[in-house]
Amino acid sequence: MRKRPTNLGMKGDSPIRGAPTRALDDLYHYLVTASWPALIGIIALAFLIANLVFAVGYYLDGGVENARYRSFADMFFFSVQTMATIGYGKLVPVTLFSNILVSIEALTGLLALALMTGLVFAKFSRPTARVRFSRYLVVGPRDGTTSLMIRMANMRANRIVEANIHVVLARSETTVEGESIRRFYDLTMTRNRSAMFALSWTAVHRIVEGSPLFGQTHDSLANGQPEIVVSITGLDETFSQTIHARHTYELGEIMWGARFADVLILDPDGSRSIDYSHFDDVEMLAPAK
Repeated sequence: MRKRPTNLGMKGDSPIRGAPTRALDDLYHYLVTASWPALIGIIALAFLIANLVFAVGYYLDGGVENARYRSFADMFFFSVQTMATIGYGKLVPVTLFSNILVSIEALTGLLALALMTGLVFAKFSRPTARVRFSRYLVVGPRDGTTSLMIRMANMRANRIVEANIHVVLARSETTVEGESIRRFYDLTMTRNRSAMFALSWTAVHRIVEGSPLFGQTHDSLANGQPEIVVSITGLDETFSQTIHARHTYELGEIMWGARFADVLILDPDGSRSIDYSHFDDVEMLAPAK
């Protein structure tokens, strides 16, 4: 397997290399997943280009009454008024060609408005999860057994119903034939489902015989470029939509011989809350004598 300087694209860079890229092939997906500034910029640019094209037609025909002689600016703003169906009543088309162009532009504006409305609604209604993952994973004792522990928190003041967690260890290995490949191993959790994920959740994988991490240390894992991928899915009780979140940990983000600092606070009225100021804190354990 040819080595790459990145970590397989798990931290945000695209994992796709060498494929032909044609933006129009998946334009809807690109627009829905683009950031709001990028989307607004694309819409503004498309609006500008469309009006410039129609303004050229009006300018060449010269069939707009009350426009200044040879004024491209008047033609451009007449195009804007037509596409937006404003119609102030001062600039009006008088020739057959200009009236045909106005009809085409009016239809274009209606179609564009419908498309942009659907696109903006789809972007607003995309289900998202505000799940916070701890900065580190910890390996330490839990109920007398060395375990890998992952801490997550639901940042919203609601519940994720029937939340499921799936944890995978990815590492590079060499086959008997000498081929370098990337293999994935499921890490079984002691509890992989939470009926109501409301505050925090510490998922635990017991490192016992049969575990891919059994007998492993930081040094023994280093050559395989390991990554631990954590995925969580569930149903947002507010919107009744399936949401998901994912986070990837590299070897340097696994703390051996440690435990998470306590972040749950019991209020006087009996309710619980989370102290996020210590959410990423890790306490190192004294070595066993």
